Amino acid sequence: MTTIALITGANKGIGFETAGQLAATGTTVLVGARDADRGKNAAAALSEAGADARFVPLDVTDADSIARAAADIDAEFGKLDILVNNAGIAGRLDGDGKPSSTALSTLREVFETNVFGIVALTNAVLPLLRRSEAARIVNVSSEVGSFTMTMDEGSPLWPMAAIPYPTSKTALTMVTAMYAKELWNTPIKVNAANPGYCATDLNGNTGFRTAAQGAEVVARLATLPADGPTGTLWGYRWGATGEDEYGILPW
Repeated sequence: MTTIALITGANKGIGFETAGQLAATGTTVLVGARDADRGKNAAAALSEAGADARFVPLDVTDADSIARAAADIDAEFGKLDILVNNAGIAGRLDGDGKPSSTALSTLREVFETNVFGIVALTNAVLPLLRRSEAARIVNVSSEVGSFTMTMDEGSPLWPMAAIPYPTSKTALTMVTAMYAKELWNTPIKVNAANPGYCATDLNGNTGFRTAAQGAEVVARLATLPADGPTGTLWGYRWGATGEDEYGILPW
């Protein structure tokens, strides 16, 4: 049977590249995007490259949008094999961006997409994932949410002192662990991906890795074998090379 994958925020960046890499394996990719034009254009571009790609209107901050997407996937496919929770925002810059300048409205806005929306969507499609022989859930998190790396004065993350985006990724990594525990004795594996500092719209395209490189991490977790890990933060390890370039990161 055909593998069905839903990727949120798949109209650009890491989400788009992930869709392309999964499609290359024969997977039918559902391009989740809240902007209809961008979503349709992304699906069309993937299709032109040989992918079986379909646009799915999806705003993870809108309960009705989530319900419609889940119902449409159920009606057409009856199951879901891969869920990639990729959609995310950095939030606006309040003042100098430091914790003491952070507006609660900014914090709420970022968590609405990066955490609450992911929980809402995952819960909505979990019945479909349970119908898969061995579903995979990948939450696109980040090393910036690692307490260990953040508090290491020798880490490249040491200069960062901001609340909204980093704390949303810390929360998302714990959300990942909790779903992994709930689904521990099932074939479903749940992991958090660390694509690394990739050049995307999220950071004004300042990253030193490409979106395609970041997507490799996500695609690998989305296609883990039966003996693969669950409940990990896995991906690019800053500064590591060779065989150690990828691995489990500290939380």
